[in-house]
Amino acid sequence: MNWKTNKMEEIIKDLLLSNATSVFGVQVDENAIQFQKTRKDVEGDLTLVIFPFVKLLKTSPAEAGEKIGRFLKERIKEIDSFEVISGFLNFTISDKFWLKQLNTVSKDAKFGFAEPNSRPTLMVEYSSPNTNKPLHLGHLRNNFLGYSVAEILKANGHKVIKTQIINDRGIHICKSMLAWEKFSPLNEKGERETPANTGLKGDKLVGNYYVRFDQEFNKEANEICNEWEKGNFDNFSEDTHAEFKRLTESKTGKDEKAIAGIDAKIKDLAKNHTSLLQEAKEMLVKWEARDPQVYLLWTTMNSWVYDGFEKTYKTMGVDFDKLYYESDTFLLGKDIVTEGLKSGVFFKKEDGSVWIDLTDEGLDEKLVLRSDGTAVYMTQDVGTAVDRFGDYKDLSGIVYTVGNEQDYHFKVLFLILEKLGFSWSDNCFHLSYGMVDLPSGKMKSREGTVVDADELMDEVVNQAEAMTQERGHIEGLSEDEKTALFRLIGMGGLKYYLLKVDPKKRMMFNPEESIELNGNTGPFIQYAHARIKSLLRKARSIGALKETAILPEEKEIIKQLVEFPTVVDEAAKNYSPALVANYSFELVKLYNTFYQSIPILIEEDDDLKNMRLVLSENVAKVLKLAMQLLGIEVPERM
Repeated sequence: MNWKTNKMEEIIKDLLLSNATSVFGVQVDENAIQFQKTRKDVEGDLTLVIFPFVKLLKTSPAEAGEKIGRFLKERIKEIDSFEVISGFLNFTISDKFWLKQLNTVSKDAKFGFAEPNSRPTLMVEYSSPNTNKPLHLGHLRNNFLGYSVAEILKANGHKVIKTQIINDRGIHICKSMLAWEKFSPLNEKGERETPANTGLKGDKLVGNYYVRFDQEFNKEANEICNEWEKGNFDNFSEDTHAEFKRLTESKTGKDEKAIAGIDAKIKDLAKNHTSLLQEAKEMLVKWEARDPQVYLLWTTMNSWVYDGFEKTYKTMGVDFDKLYYESDTFLLGKDIVTEGLKSGVFFKKEDGSVWIDLTDEGLDEKLVLRSDGTAVYMTQDVGTAVDRFGDYKDLSGIVYTVGNEQDYHFKVLFLILEKLGFSWSDNCFHLSYGMVDLPSGKMKSREGTVVDADELMDEVVNQAEAMTQERGHIEGLSEDEKTALFRLIGMGGLKYYLLKVDPKKRMMFNPEESIELNGNTGPFIQYAHARIKSLLRKARSIGALKETAILPEEKEIIKQLVEFPTVVDEAAKNYSPALVANYSFELVKLYNTFYQSIPILIEEDDDLKNMRLVLSENVAKVLKLAMQLLGIEVPERM
């Protein structure tokens, strides 16, 4: 059920709104009734902000607070007392009320989750890899973020379709294909390298050839630069010679940094004249024309990559409901561009390329079709969006989980869709997230310096194994159970570390920190769950919750528990798993304080003992639900 998060807030708000004329003399806006958490140095469970009512009551904040406080205490039996401090009205709520809240939490196995499919259908796109390289650390943040956002939206009542668009075409794909054709060594059977004859995962093998292309590409560009330095411009146009001369002369009087920038421009000029790049471009044109030989090479190498991706996704613990391929959607995109050209949304330049003018929107002109007729990313993204809304008639919006370096791209995409007349373009959202850095700096896939996703996942699992064996406490587990536990802890630590940071923020990743047992980490949460499960096993049975006194530590835990539906709702609105992660961390800290200072199993009062077991049981339940939203498993023992 969709449970109201803070029942007392609702009771107070309804009472003030329905009695506004007698309390304030006029009707008041619902938004004027504002609550906040009570400061830790002040007694109370709930705080009402008084300032919005001071003018209405024509009195001081203290007098206004007294009047509102007396009015509410007389009518709400659960309010034990109130105190006004500097314009804030602090209420102390009865133990009976909080026990009733705990009982409500206890009765709902899916506490905090809304009714399934009670809200509009949304699609969440994530991963969206290129088939010219394996998945890396950046893909881990992307996948964990997209999967978690999808689960949070589901918990908030939305029907959710998880999807990815596979970037399986374009010049970058042709670079890997060409490098494999040109540089793959032959074995004793006369076969080039394949996953089958090398034992290498297909995505890694293809990725190696993408790196190889770049190495050979740079080598050829350097050779051209050397020839130009010698004055040899045979087979190069006069325009190229003139541009080289202009750039070289512009170095005069410049500092070292400026000269390096000019040298980079000269190298880019040389790169555009390499035979390798020309061959890759020719291969792309052949691919779009469905040349049989090129197409067979493409399908073969892509199939290797898909097999590799599937293994990585399984280890990640993510899944998809529907896959889209750019090799399909770019065709629809080209058709849409053709129609848009006729209707005046796009325009054609002299060289035959097709553009859209967005200068009135404060942007610039954007290419949507090259002069040779081949598609660009924008072309296929338009086609993909239209294809998705065609496939799912009840689809109300799409959440694109893509790094913030593509912010401009998505502004343009959504504007193009709007200008093409698609009303649903307003419901397309770019979940823009920050990059993941390493202590050694930024990742560069062409140079082969990325942190491979498979290797990183293996590393954190191995570290989790070493940490767990060092601690002990795993006696009695079979080898298979130990292996499963190590993977659960390692992957839980990795996911939590990448999700606890607000998506918009750039972050530094430290594998060692991710599996630590103390601090804001996944294993810290997992260990708390396992500890509670151990406690409940020792207790054997839990009776019905009865009325009893509760200590401040217990009340704080209940207050945190009843906040969970609000957290799920806010996390969905903000597309932020970090809210769920940090809520869980706060809940565990409160529980640990309680566990370490208050007797549970040795408590002699049966009603008190039982209440503490019910409290513990519900902390474990909510932690499990919260971690489920992050794609993290929690162990029964650890």
